[in-house]
Amino acid sequence: MSIQIGIYGYGNLGRGVECAIRQNPDMELVAVFTRRPPETVTILTEGVPVYPVEKAAELKDRIDVMILCGGSATDLPVQTPALARDFNVVDSFDTHARIPEHFANVDEAARAGGHVGIISVGWDPGMFSLNRMYAGAILPEGKDYTFWGKGVSQGHSDAIRRLPGVKNAKQYTVPVEAALNAVRAGECPELSTREKHTRDCYVVAEEGADLVAIEEAIKTMPNYFADYDTTVHFISEEELKRDHSGIPHGGVVLRSGKTGWNGENTHLIEYKLALDSNPEFTASVIVAYARAAARLACEGQVGCKTVLDIAPAYLSPKSPEELRATLL
Repeated sequence: MSIQIGIYGYGNLGRGVECAIRQNPDMELVAVFTRRPPETVTILTEGVPVYPVEKAAELKDRIDVMILCGGSATDLPVQTPALARDFNVVDSFDTHARIPEHFANVDEAARAGGHVGIISVGWDPGMFSLNRMYAGAILPEGKDYTFWGKGVSQGHSDAIRRLPGVKNAKQYTVPVEAALNAVRAGECPELSTREKHTRDCYVVAEEGADLVAIEEAIKTMPNYFADYDTTVHFISEEELKRDHSGIPHGGVVLRSGKTGWNGENTHLIEYKLALDSNPEFTASVIVAYARAAARLACEGQVGCKTVLDIAPAYLSPKSPEELRATLL
């Protein structure tokens, strides 16, 4: 029997989830929910209805897991607790500092409704979180390093596009090679924000806009660019579409640590992702955890979980016997 999935929100991430469901034979997409007029939304899967979000609760008996594809800033803090009362849910909430607060809100709602909620699923938080945890447990005497990119930061790109005189923009987060190489060499450096990453901005300005003012506004923007060495490139709309239309991302998690009675031996653990499509890879991780949510619910578990709480076997379509025979 397949796991019945609902998608709540149909943007880049929602489309990625739809594609990932197609690659998992034990899952079936049964409904998509949107805040837009449903008749204006065309999905890829034939025969699956699109409903307004207000109709979601009416389908709670048909959906095993609802996958939430909204944004972390304003959507998920409201949507995930609300939907966890009626559904088993999975989201990709990625505001790291607010995860404890979000966990508490979803946990209360999921327990009240008798459901499972899995939050902050993706690659960071998500797969990178797991690797930081494993590495720290294995090498307690050591230091973690996380480098993001080279890849498109959708939030930083949006921040540039909101500036006066900017028509369109893409921003790339780029690791500083010297810093990355120092970590790989086992040097355990102390690195500032500026020493770990640079930011490359490709900006399409409106006709007649003040390019000097735009560049200054970008480079001095607090919480986004002020703490980084930032380069601004002004290009045409055609160049942006031709050379910067994708949404690649990725990064590296490393832990450099010591073992031995006097710490005489150095070890490096490295986990790397190179992603053609940030939302599609994130969606693939979410869909694997939707399987876990359905299995946990079948066991009678309730409340909120994160990737740190769930055994790896719950993610796989293979049986425990198959996993032991093929992967151990």
